[in-house]
Amino acid sequence: MYRLFLLLLPVFGRSAFSQSNDFDQLPSINWQFKAGPIVASPVIDADLVYFGSLDRSLYALDKATGTVKWKYPTTGVIRSTVCLENDNLFLYSGNGGLYCLNKKTGKQIWKFQTATGYLGDRRNDFADYYHSSPIVQNGIVYFGSGDGYVYALKSSNGELLWNYKTEDVVHTKPFLHNNKLFVGSFDGYLYALNPQTGALHWKFKSTGQRYFPKGEVMGDPVAAKGLVMVGTRDFNFYAIDENSGYCHWMKTFPRGWALPIMPNDSVIYLGTSDDRQLFAVDIVSGKVHWKADAHFNIFGGTVLSKTMGYFGTLKGQLFGVDLKTGVAKWTFTNEASRTNQVKYFKENGSYRDDIGQTLPFPEDQLTMYQQLGAIFSTPALSENLLVVTCYDGTVYALKK
Repeated sequence: MYRLFLLLLPVFGRSAFSQSNDFDQLPSINWQFKAGPIVASPVIDADLVYFGSLDRSLYALDKATGTVKWKYPTTGVIRSTVCLENDNLFLYSGNGGLYCLNKKTGKQIWKFQTATGYLGDRRNDFADYYHSSPIVQNGIVYFGSGDGYVYALKSSNGELLWNYKTEDVVHTKPFLHNNKLFVGSFDGYLYALNPQTGALHWKFKSTGQRYFPKGEVMGDPVAAKGLVMVGTRDFNFYAIDENSGYCHWMKTFPRGWALPIMPNDSVIYLGTSDDRQLFAVDIVSGKVHWKADAHFNIFGGTVLSKTMGYFGTLKGQLFGVDLKTGVAKWTFTNEASRTNQVKYFKENGSYRDDIGQTLPFPEDQLTMYQQLGAIFSTPALSENLLVVTCYDGTVYALKK
């Protein structure tokens, strides 16, 4: 039962916002590139596209052509998304190292090693797909690690400013808002820390659930309208007062996790797995405005343009939905999904009757996701280009 239960569970995604033109019609492929399996989200800056891969390398591709401008190898798989500050790029690798590179050349400027040990960043289980993605603000880089610490480093030289110890792995992306740093841990707590000193303002405990009694905080926290919002493994989504740490409202998704989120004005867009829907939820009240069917698990986040939202599923499909109504304007199915869906699904989209024999162990899902070109990432949007990374290692650049 535990195996079948896990089969349908989601993992959090990373969300983003863009002022680019709307893709209100099905886009076409401008170029595609092949690397090792990818769960990290692409980042577009000027004329380059950056992403890390499970092949342990960070890639910088030409945005117009998809050709490699430079490639930086690490000694650990890359499960996190990079961030940028001026001419510098910050990358966290599965070897427990935080790298600062020149974003134009890929040359290493400095490296900070966490206390993860020779085995590198620890994963909680097979469904713990991501490592913490760093953020940088006001000359400080913040990130979490599998050693249970939250770190703050000086961005110019990697000097350790402070670290804060939690009781389990920290794989969420920190969020800085109103002079508080919010970060979640697999110990089931959401922490609000002082970004200058690392001192604790408050911590909020999830309620836990039968299969996940610790209520691990896997979702990336996001703050808006005086609330910090986060999804956890106990099937709950919380809206917490950012000053006091008390819960204002909570939504329970009895079928599974609801983790990837993206705020926009007074609405938050919330992706779910077992419900297989994208929800538009009022931030203050928790009221659902609409929900859009995705027909499969949503693990990654949503990127927004003016009137459209774009998100992927683990079936290797990318959706473009109207933000007012939730109506899907188009669906892009990648090559791997078109080729291999028949191995796992019936014509109506449901699992084949022999899926239990096809996937006897939880880890076998990784094979399925690779063959489907599953989209664990948040797409990146720049002008007339929409870039998405897939678990089969393919990067697609779609044009209007």
